[in-house]
Amino acid sequence: MKLLRYGVKGFEKPGLLDDQNQIRDLSGYIDDISGNTLSNKGISELKKIDINSLPKVEGNPRIGPCVNHVGKFICIGLNYADHAAESGMPVPEEPVIFSKWTSAIVGPNDDVKIPKGSEKTDWEVELGVVIGEGGSDISEADAMKHVAGFCVINDVSERAFQLEGTGTWDKGKGCDTFGPTGPWLVTPDEVGDFNDLGIWLEVDGKRYQNGSTSTMVFKVPHLIAYCSRFMSLQPGDIISTGTPPGVGLGFNPPIYLKGGEEMKLGIDKLGVQRQTVVKA
Repeated sequence: MKLLRYGVKGFEKPGLLDDQNQIRDLSGYIDDISGNTLSNKGISELKKIDINSLPKVEGNPRIGPCVNHVGKFICIGLNYADHAAESGMPVPEEPVIFSKWTSAIVGPNDDVKIPKGSEKTDWEVELGVVIGEGGSDISEADAMKHVAGFCVINDVSERAFQLEGTGTWDKGKGCDTFGPTGPWLVTPDEVGDFNDLGIWLEVDGKRYQNGSTSTMVFKVPHLIAYCSRFMSLQPGDIISTGTPPGVGLGFNPPIYLKGGEEMKLGIDKLGVQRQTVVKA
């Protein structure tokens, strides 16, 4: 099942995508895609609905972030060995955790804004894991019972804000529009082997990232269990699991976004995003 949110920013409605790639309206059943809707019980109830009975959504509405009311936007750094190498950093012995502010979340095709003073805005395509069942101290064996679905994330990053000067990575990760999310939240049964998904990103038609989730250092169940040691995970929380090589920082000389570019990125079975880069 592919769940989504569509409509004007701030007034999105819940929907799903049928087998013909037609958006169907779910607002007769749920208010939004968030919280308890994402629980195992909530997802189970949605799967009972006769999709063909749902109203078709006409036209080509804006697609919003696939999850609303995200409590925590947790990110994992350096989770692909070859990305760590291009960043000039060692492969971590345990997951590196940082946060994106939830105010960074935008729809998958919304503009990405280069913040004032930025000279090193970069891209990172990532597999997002959406929590459906909350918990803490979750075991790896039980981790997937806590997953509502997967989605595409663009972990847009300002490298000078992130890596230069004082402070934490978070400064360069959570700027407004730095978290395009979606287009769909795809339930695990439809994704299948999430450990072997093609993952890629292009800028102005040139492919810079072209990898596979199979090369992650720390796999999804381990990341869920690890994060839950330090915080309770709650329905609607997102874990963004790291990026493969090919980010702008890794080139010699580095390549950064200046404004006017189009980013296009996707993950097998999870859909495609497109963003125009603009100056704030």
